[in-house]
Amino acid sequence: METIVSVEDLSFSYGGTFKLNSISLNVSAGTVLTLLGPNGCGKTTLLKCINALLKPESGRVVISGRNAHELRRWELARLVGYVPQAHVPPFPYSTLDLVLMGRTAHLDFFQQPSNLDYKIAEKALSMVGLDHLKHRPYDQLSGGERQLALIARAIAQEPKLLLLDEPTAHLDFKNQFLVLSMVKRIARENGIGVIMSLHDPNHAILFSDTVALMKNGSIFAVGPSHLVITKEKIETVYEISVRVINQTNGFLVAPSMENFS
Repeated sequence: METIVSVEDLSFSYGGTFKLNSISLNVSAGTVLTLLGPNGCGKTTLLKCINALLKPESGRVVISGRNAHELRRWELARLVGYVPQAHVPPFPYSTLDLVLMGRTAHLDFFQQPSNLDYKIAEKALSMVGLDHLKHRPYDQLSGGERQLALIARAIAQEPKLLLLDEPTAHLDFKNQFLVLSMVKRIARENGIGVIMSLHDPNHAILFSDTVALMKNGSIFAVGPSHLVITKEKIETVYEISVRVINQTNGFLVAPSMENFS
């Protein structure tokens, strides 16, 4: 299976106040890797380093055989689609126009989008199930619909790698599962590598091929969810007592009631 991205011994610090320590990860085509860990453990910082928004002190990020930090932004945008935690548009763009912005990396300066660009944008909307809302102003969409529209914009870039920073933030119970199911399906059907950060271990169990459990800027454990999301490891990283509930088709993690007594 083709390796889409390799993070090789990457380190980064914010002036000594926080440090990523020798991070190494690999993501293959069509697979989903989840960064899991408490607030402040370095998930967003790592995503920014992978997307070349931050320059590492050492190590490198290789995407489809190319060093991410040696690429120009338009070159990187053809390889990486990025979905932030939240997005507030400065103008009430239509949903289709928002998704069409994903084609910018494929256009020359002053070049207008072609019919092909519109078709690619409309196909991306169809993939996330929003084609019926393409003419609706983006700022009138629900939270779940907005998140799907941002994913569609990233897909319209035709990337090799999709980065999602807490894609379930601010979403209700139903939309959390809708968005994550869509992400996993798109990865499988289009051979896109996905790295996303999540807070809920159960979401990581359900929607990941690989889980990287982070603590204090380091990878505490990485591998399949059943090897990484264990009672001992979760309690060490989150500093809370948990129960692992085994079921016929898998397992779940829940806080122990003793935390609240």
